Amino acid sequence: MIYDRPEFRPGGDRYLLIEFGNEMNLELNFMAQGLATAIAEQKTKGVIETAPCFASMLIHYEPDEISYADLSRELERLIAALGSSDDIELESRIFYFPTVYLDPWTRECVQDYIAKIAPKQTDPEFVAELNGLSDVEQFVRVHSGTEYWVAALGFWPGLPFMMALDPRCKLTAPKYNPPRTWTPKGTVGMGGASTAIYPEHLPGGYQIFGRIPVPIWDPEKRFDVFEHSICLFRPGDRVKFVPCTVEEFEEAERRVADGSYVYNVVEYQKFSVRQYKRWVGALDLTRRF
Repeated sequence: MIYDRPEFRPGGDRYLLIEFGNEMNLELNFMAQGLATAIAEQKTKGVIETAPCFASMLIHYEPDEISYADLSRELERLIAALGSSDDIELESRIFYFPTVYLDPWTRECVQDYIAKIAPKQTDPEFVAELNGLSDVEQFVRVHSGTEYWVAALGFWPGLPFMMALDPRCKLTAPKYNPPRTWTPKGTVGMGGASTAIYPEHLPGGYQIFGRIPVPIWDPEKRFDVFEHSICLFRPGDRVKFVPCTVEEFEEAERRVADGSYVYNVVEYQKFSVRQYKRWVGALDLTRRF
């Protein structure tokens, strides 16, 4: 649900948490990101950094410059000035990634988990069955049929937590229990209604079913897209997974290795929440791909 009034909570001696609701909902994330934009534009006194999440936002502030009470009042004023979420417009880039679905690398990872940790249905088949899809081929069509909204970043530098912008492509799945001990770098997976990309070879618990060949964080900043940050994404970016073959994946991987890869990115555009809602309202939500 969306709260009638956002709830403010202290997060230690220099953090403030605002909760807009208690569910994974694009509307709530639009509100969080709209407030983050307003704070940056207003240069709110004492604020060091904002971190929007699915239905909340964490604000890092300097208590020697502004008190918790004064910051809360200033944020309430900004939220009131935002008005309806329909009026929110956000700067947004879109990244296109070649993606091998049903790939050999995540398949090996899942089989290793089944052999060493716990029996389970293989991930693509499990997600397809859970969401009432006919087979894994339809799952690939549905998952790749939308742009994904970068709602938040964590738990590793640059890892995006993303939500499907086309409601016909919204899928859900539980996380592993217990989690995996390893996941291939570049793996695409989902848990709950969130899709993520693993930036490194990491433990994890999302259901996994695809892989991209390009880095999404780069401490060495080898590519121009990392000029301003070692992390590729910012909240409000969008991602489109473009199905490709293993051969196309390996060619892109070679170009990454020699430094010649060029990221397919459309630079900043205005994302209008009003226009997005109008588009969603015109869809036939009973039809899937």
